Amino acid sequence: MKTTLETLWSEYFSEKCSAIESDEEKALIKAVAKRYEETNALLNKEQQNAMEKHLEALCDLEAYFTKKAFFKGCEFAVSFLFEATNLEK
Repeated sequence: MKTTLETLWSEYFSEKCSAIESDEEKALIKAVAKRYEETNALLNKEQQNAMEKHLEALCDLEAYFTKKAFFKGCEFAVSFLFEATNLEK
């Protein structure tokens, strides 16, 4: 099951979920970019590098938990369907 979920995640959902489609998403991205530029302007090169590493770690963590939530959601949905089907019998 994990292989199927991995394939579903990597070949479909991660691409579809990262597509910017709404005005709200565009506004959020614009706000993040603005804050990044404002913060970056206040830092020296060493601090900028440290901030970049910190941001990369945060992005990695968020990606990990997003994928974990997707897998858990799929597992829950399947378990729920099996349980609901057995209750009817």
